Amino acid sequence: MYTAARSSPFGRPGLLAQAYRQVSVETSIGSASPYRLVEMLFDGYMEALAQARGAMQLKQIEAKGKAISRAARIVDEGLKAGLNLTDGGNLAADLRDLYEYVSMRLVLANVRNDENILDECVRLIEPLRQAWKDIRPQVPGELN
Repeated sequence: MYTAARSSPFGRPGLLAQAYRQVSVETSIGSASPYRLVEMLFDGYMEALAQARGAMQLKQIEAKGKAISRAARIVDEGLKAGLNLTDGGNLAADLRDLYEYVSMRLVLANVRNDENILDECVRLIEPLRQAWKDIRPQVPGELN
């Protein structure tokens, strides 16, 4: 019924797809404006949470952990690290506090396998993501 996979001169298809995505992301990052980079962080965060939810539902513990870790890294190393706390005033401080809360909730969602906490994390960041998209026409040098 099943036959052994044939050898391909191009390697395993999954590895090719992964390599393509990596090159695509690296190319996008290299040519992206600061505005676009933040937009990519928000999009990547939402994608990671969707993957985590799917992995939870399929009881794929390793995949769930990787997806939640990716979302947490985006929040901590991308969104929070990019804040200018010196010049950003109360807004930057409030965003920092929100990002720290979301990071803690992501850890709890992972430990408890709790989709409701993932939903909360989406609800907390989605308004920021949408607001960021809404200002796009006002950002100099960005196309509509």
